[in-house]
Amino acid sequence: MQISEYLPETAKMMHRGAVINSLTSTQGAHAQGNYFQHTSYTMRGATRHPTMGAWLQKFQGKGNTDLPGSVIITGDSKHPGGGFFEAAFQPLILNDPAKGLQNSRMPTSLSESDFDYRLGLSAKLDQSFRQTYNYNGVKAYAEVYKDAIKVMKSEDLAAFDLSKESAETHAAYGDGSFSQGCLLARRLIEHGVKFVEVTLGGWDMHQDIYARLPERAADLDKALGALLADLDRRGLLDDTLVVLTSEFGRTPKINQNDGRDHYPKAFSSVLWGGGIAGGQVYGKTDKGIEVTENKVGVPDFNATIAYALGLPLDMVLYSSTKRPFTVTDKGQPITSLFA
Repeated sequence: MQISEYLPETAKMMHRGAVINSLTSTQGAHAQGNYFQHTSYTMRGATRHPTMGAWLQKFQGKGNTDLPGSVIITGDSKHPGGGFFEAAFQPLILNDPAKGLQNSRMPTSLSESDFDYRLGLSAKLDQSFRQTYNYNGVKAYAEVYKDAIKVMKSEDLAAFDLSKESAETHAAYGDGSFSQGCLLARRLIEHGVKFVEVTLGGWDMHQDIYARLPERAADLDKALGALLADLDRRGLLDDTLVVLTSEFGRTPKINQNDGRDHYPKAFSSVLWGGGIAGGQVYGKTDKGIEVTENKVGVPDFNATIAYALGLPLDMVLYSSTKRPFTVTDKGQPITSLFA
């Protein structure tokens, strides 16, 4: 396996990973490609499709009942989230992992008995409204309060506190939102959160790629390499699937501005752990231009993730408009990647 010189730490963990070289997408614009990669469905009308974390929670429930079922660490306000699923299956979205779960602790001036009294008073004030308007939206609003209180009172709230990690661990992961997001992801996985997504933007290099790519790749490599090694050392990688992907690829040739443009026809992604037979490459391209062997569509890629998670690929669920959907549309998993 040949790995870029910009990814030395990640290269150390490729004996646990599989590169899919033959990914292809039908979507070449950022918003559409991002949505397709997250949901396996193209944008259509008013339907908002669930992402993998929502499907996982829908079929398997929470890993830790005190914590959110899925956590998305991102600055993208357009993340599809739980789509048309009920409010209970929507992810917790964090913008700044270093700040943890904000507004989750009671003021020091407020005792727990005072807090419980106020909750009871609030419930009494809301009771007439909830009885009059017995709608799903009203019920969901009340459930959000219950879940928030459960998190606030749980000892597992400490999972969001990165200050509990040593200086050596922080140094291994590095600074910045993505690095701190990867460290938080490891802590959440340890505390039973089943699905965590961390995003890293800044790859839209239509110009000056020679100057910009090394720095961006270094940010990715340090945090990803540390996460993989940390999970492996703690015995978590065997049961944790780590996925590195983007919404589409880049043109094989450098453009006139010393950059690369959008190219959905052929690109690569990587899977580690979670039952993957490491040290392998799947699929081929003709120097990155056309897929020549084992073409993998976006729904197939997501079906492979869903297969690793033990999700029922053929089970049909219905949106609020009574339209049928499955977890990855018609995607077929690449079962040969697994040991």
